[in-house]
Amino acid sequence: MGQQQQQQVVIVGEEHCGGEDRELTVRKTTLFTPGDGLEAYDHRTGALAFRVETYGRGGACGGGAAAGDLALLDAEGEPVLTVRRRRPSLHNRWDGFLGDGAAARGGGHQKPLFSARRSSILGAGTGAAAVLVDLLAPGATGEFHVDGSFPRRCCRVVASAKAWAAADGGGGEAEEDVVVAEVRRKVDEDAHVVMGRDVFVLWVRAGFDAAFAMGIVLVLDRITGDEVDGDLGEDPLEATSPA
Repeated sequence: MGQQQQQQVVIVGEEHCGGEDRELTVRKTTLFTPGDGLEAYDHRTGALAFRVETYGRGGACGGGAAAGDLALLDAEGEPVLTVRRRRPSLHNRWDGFLGDGAAARGGGHQKPLFSARRSSILGAGTGAAAVLVDLLAPGATGEFHVDGSFPRRCCRVVASAKAWAAADGGGGEAEEDVVVAEVRRKVDEDAHVVMGRDVFVLWVRAGFDAAFAMGIVLVLDRITGDEVDGDLGEDPLEATSPA
């Protein structure tokens, strides 16, 4: 287990891969209305780690960008990742591009780092995550899938055994899939109460790319929305990350 935790899975940038498990407190500032998005803070330091804005609607990312794109910005306000819906797409497919994605937006040859899609069009509207993520960057291999329900803030990003072994330099086959990130409800540590769904926790495994994990969160919000069937107290998964 110790060796597994030291492994690095770099997708967006090595600077986003910490040596220890990382916990981000994510706060939705609005329901993704123009010019707004979300903010993510480091749980240990309280410092801003990432924020999200929409492109092309007068936000910080510039009015000339394509409307509907989502920009993941670092603490200094620099775009590290852009997610964009692919059209047409029956499976609600989204692509993630490095930086501001300007080359791809302008008709250039920039290829996406990853592509995410609903696993089945039949699952639309159920609230289940049911999302598959494929790595497309040169030299990257493997697939990730999301188990659970993002609207309930209870889901996991799972790397296939093949993807995890490849990230380890191909030094052998992993015996099983590995949970690399997890979304769960935020608990107020003082009042000991579960907070609303606009504030939640993103736990990221040591060595895994936190910016990539945030990109998956953006796609999940767009694909699954916030519609929840049934009682919010029914959590479909037992937590993997430390309490």
